[in-house]
Formats: sequence, structure tokens, C-alpha cells
Amino acid sequence: SFTMNMYLFMYDLMQFCGHSWIFTNMMIRFMTFGKDSLADTFYSIGLVMRLCQLLSVLEILHILIGIDKSRLLPRFLQITERIIVLFVVINSQEEVQGKYVVCVLFFLWNLLDVVRYTYNMLARMGIYYLPLTWLNFSLCIPLYPLSVLAKGFAICVSLPYFESFGTYSIKLPFPFTFSIYFPYVLKMYLLVLFMGMCFIIQNLFSERKAHLATGNIKNKRS
Repeated sequence: SFTMNMYLFMYDLMQFCGHSWIFTNMMIRFMTFGKDSLADTFYSIGLVMRLCQLLSVLEILHILIGIDKSRLLPRFLQITERIIVLFVVINSQEEVQGKYVVCVLFFLWNLLDVVRYTYNMLARMGIYYLPLTWLNFSLCIPLYPLSVLAKGFAICVSLPYFESFGTYSIKLPFPFTFSIYFPYVLKMYLLVLFMGMCFIIQNLFSERKAHLATGNIKNKRS
């Protein structure tokens, strides 16, 4: 309906503004301060980044209630990957927040999202530019695996801090003998992360093929 379409347009616009602000801020800071800007990336843009990622959880709801026709599982995996790495790994360990990998990760996420939300906004209005369609469904194929590698590296960097501080590790008192050693949980999640990457890349290729074919048809009709 028109109301739902306007709601989705406003959602995409909010996300576009948020990610554009982050991306522009990162570029200006890097051009002004050079490598010195990388270490405090999280402190300067972390709040807006967390807000944008929390807002992205709505995309799962959009699919569940049927107003977004995207596939649920690939989108769910992509969103939960970011939530886990950002809130569980980076946000909980101050020592990790100053690592260069955080800047790399934020750059990849925002580059992808600026393009994606630009495409989505225009698509809500029935506007399809073939170069933008090609960029949206092609850029993610090389950049998504790079972002997964960055996520994996961020998790590996965080492991010594989780081990030394015992963050999220649980050991129940007697008479229970059950305990959770969180670094082991993260190591197991690394396997899940890379297994999910193979599934999502396959989905990205199928989406690219379908949308570029549709885009060519619409371009010829116009």
C-alpha cells in the first residue's frame, strides 16, 4: 500500500542519513588527521553506528510481516552478525575499540549501506538506474567476504581480553558444575560465521542475477 511504501521510504531515508553521516565523518577525519584518526573511530562515530544497527533489526520484522519481499534467512544472518560483533565483541571490550580493524569494519559496512539504502529509496519510488542497480548488487559480492574477514579478525583480537577479564564467562556455584567459557563460544561462532558467509554469498549471486535481468528489462521498456 501507499502508506507502507512511504514508511519503508522513510526508514531507508533515516538509514541513508545515518550511514552517510558516518561515512562522511570517517572520510573527513582521515583526510584531516591521517592514521591518527583510525584509533578513535569508535569513540567518534560509535553511538550513531550502534543506533543504525539497532534500527536495522526492523528489517527482519518487515520481512516477517510481508512488507519487504527479501529472503528472511540471509538478511537475518547479516544483521545478527553485525549485532554480535558490534555489541558483544567491540562494545564490551574497550581495548578492542581502538584497533584499526574497527575502522576497516565500519568503512566496509557503511560503504555497502550507503549504496544499498540509496538504491532502496529510489526503488520505493519506482526509479531504477541500471548503473546503481549494478553497483548495489555487485559491490556486495567482493566487500561482504572482506567484512566477514574483518569480523573474524576482530573476534580473534578480542579473545585475549575475554580470557583475561572473564567477560560473559559464567561459572555456577556448587552444587551445579555447569560453566560457560565465553572465548570458546566465540571460537565456535567463528565457524558459524564462515559457514554462513558461503550461504550468503550464494544468495548474493542469485539476487544479482535476478535483479540485473529485471533491471535490463525495465531499462529497455523505458
